[in-house]
Amino acid sequence: MGVDNANLAALVGSRICHDLISPVGAINNGLELLGMAGSMSGPELELISDSVANANARIRFFRIAFGAAGDQQTPRAEIVSVLEDVSKGGRIQYQWSPLEGCTRSEARLALLSALCLESALPYGGTVKIFCADGKWTIVGEGRKVTVDDELWARVSGGSSNAEITPALVQFALLPEAAKEAGRTVRLELNLENITMQF
Repeated sequence: MGVDNANLAALVGSRICHDLISPVGAINNGLELLGMAGSMSGPELELISDSVANANARIRFFRIAFGAAGDQQTPRAEIVSVLEDVSKGGRIQYQWSPLEGCTRSEARLALLSALCLESALPYGGTVKIFCADGKWTIVGEGRKVTVDDELWARVSGGSSNAEITPALVQFALLPEAAKEAGRTVRLELNLENITMQF
């Protein structure tokens, strides 16, 4: 069975996240043991501990957003836990409203959309994720919304000459993931927020 470029990228993302989550978790466990033993304390340990927690949260987030997707269910509790951990101390606060779990594919589309919105909120803000009757809405709100029209044209499948850098890879992956899931991403832009639907 052949693997196309989008699926290959997802498999690479899954592999990297899978291989990193264990050592990052081990570092966190080691820090907890040092703290309990009284070997280390103070702002240094707190800084390392916060950094490890943030790395762990981002890896779990990226595993859903960039990893292999499918029809298997992703429990609501798992997604809420990931988003709460990513929100701690971050410039973006995530709110997950759906009360049920969803497919891995839907979770992936939602988190890729959230990453696109994150790039449009340079001073931080809130990303709210809703689902009703199988239709998803992701809203990014902040005191300043910055939109590169050429880059955002990609999201709904339009043509674009915008350069895709590593920080903007979600703009290339989202339309591919949406097409694979049989969905179309629609945008509504204004000065105070951006709404994405699929």
